[in-house]
Amino acid sequence: MSGSTGLPIPRVHTPRVLLGLIVACAALTGSALGARAQSVTEEDILRALLPPAPTRSLSTAIRNGADEPRLEAFRNRTSFSALEREQLAAVSDGRPHIDLDVPFAFNSSRLDAKALPVVKMLGATLARRELAGHTILIAGHTDGKGSDRGNQVLSERRALAVKRYIVENYGVPAANLISIGYGKSRPKDPADPLAAKNRRVVAVNLSSVKSASRE
Repeated sequence: MSGSTGLPIPRVHTPRVLLGLIVACAALTGSALGARAQSVTEEDILRALLPPAPTRSLSTAIRNGADEPRLEAFRNRTSFSALEREQLAAVSDGRPHIDLDVPFAFNSSRLDAKALPVVKMLGATLARRELAGHTILIAGHTDGKGSDRGNQVLSERRALAVKRYIVENYGVPAANLISIGYGKSRPKDPADPLAAKNRRVVAVNLSSVKSASRE
C-alpha cells in the first residue's frame, strides 16, 4: 500500500515486537560478554602461575622462614581461623596468581554446566608437569551483598568444591591444594563491593620463590 506520493508506507512495529527485538539484542550482547569473560586459556593460567625466571638478584626461599607459617600446617584442612586466613593472605602477597570467574549459581557451591569449563581449565593446568609438586592456594571470594558469616561459609564451600573436583578428576594430590574462603573481606574492587568482579576464585602458587635485590 502506498501513500499519495507513491512511496511505500514504513511498517510500524507494535510495542510487543519492539520488546522482542530489545530482548534478543540484550541476549546476544550478554552472550558475547560472557564469551569474553571466559576466554582464559590453559596457557594463560600456566603463564600466570609459573614462578618468574631466576635472576642475578639474591633469591631467598621463604616458604619456611620466620615471616610466614609453614605450609604443612595448612594442608588437608577445610577450615581456618581468621588469624590463619590473614597469615595465608600474607604468604600469597606477591606470588604468581590468577583471578578466575567461576560462575556459580546464586548462593550455591555446586559446579554446574556454567562453572565447570573454568574449573576444568584450571585442573588441566595444575596437572601439567610444569606445576608438579607446587602448592597452590585456591581462594574463594564473594561480593559485598549479604552477611559476613554467610559469605564466609559460601566462599569456603566454593573453594573446596573446586579443589575436590580437581583432585578427583585430574590426579593432583590433595595435599598440594589448599582451599580457603575469604568471603567479602578482600574485594578486588573495594570502591564497589557489589561489583561482579569481586565474585571470583583466585589460584596462587605458594611454592614460588621471592627474591630480594642486593643493594
